[in-house]
Amino acid sequence: MIISRTPFRLSFAGGGSDLQSFYQEEEGAVLSTALNKYMYITANRRFDHTIRLSYSKTEIHEKVSQIDHPIFKYVLNKYLPDGGIELISMADIPSGSGLGSSSSFTVGLLHALKGYMGQFQTAENLASEACDIEINQLHEPIGKQDQYIAAYGGLQFIRFLPNGETHVDPIVCSAETRKKLEASCLLFFTGLTRNAKDILTEQKSNTASKREELRKMVVIARKMKGVLEKDGSLESFGRLLDEAWQIKRGLASNISTSQIDQWYERALKAGALGGKILGAGSGGFLMVFCEPDKKESVRQELKELRPFECGFDTQGSKIIFMG
Repeated sequence: MIISRTPFRLSFAGGGSDLQSFYQEEEGAVLSTALNKYMYITANRRFDHTIRLSYSKTEIHEKVSQIDHPIFKYVLNKYLPDGGIELISMADIPSGSGLGSSSSFTVGLLHALKGYMGQFQTAENLASEACDIEINQLHEPIGKQDQYIAAYGGLQFIRFLPNGETHVDPIVCSAETRKKLEASCLLFFTGLTRNAKDILTEQKSNTASKREELRKMVVIARKMKGVLEKDGSLESFGRLLDEAWQIKRGLASNISTSQIDQWYERALKAGALGGKILGAGSGGFLMVFCEPDKKESVRQELKELRPFECGFDTQGSKIIFMG
């Protein structure tokens, strides 16, 4: 039996510049951190040749070709076409909530299955293959940031080069700055889950017309990196986060809603410096950034939303059990 553990993520700025339609012409960049909330994948040998999959539903099949789940189906067809395996997926958060769950699943599945097969995997191996599966093979309208932060973990500045290379650069800041940053992030579950595909498809199709806005997002991500590595000013970081959100909400028609806008404005009035809806938008988790002494007033202002306690992950995807 093999169990992999793969973190979810919180992206601060730069999302959209990780789409090939943007970075094939100019460098994209995001600032992102892995969270200490995880996707767990268990791989275990079956007594017979059948395949049992357990996620939000259960599938039991004689052949890989009968599998409904597209990622399970592709990966098993490539690596274990003869079956005889049981795979179980469990997660600390619901799918469709904006924390990169689909890519964490793909990275975690590859890690567990390669471990089951006795193959060591680097973070680069996992991230690049997960990108190939989701983007090139299954044609999902997504970028590359989620797979890389899930595989590598940590607080990272990730660059997407026109030649197709992806560079993962750790943020070099003091332990105090990292601790303050972590303490300043408040997450609230809006209760709204959504299929990100429609939003991302529109955003992808808008890349040419929104290129200038995406360039600004990349500049903001670079400025955030500079703030963290130089003076660690929370106020400066929060203002940049607000600036990035104001740009992001205009990248597609339904990234924000009137209800989300209302929650965000109330948080600012309660003392928040900035924030954003995580992921594609339209629901999921609202991240609010504020000085630690303002957190309670923000929580009270948004008391109809469910607060979600979490911190940063430093390890990325890993095998936590082999037996």
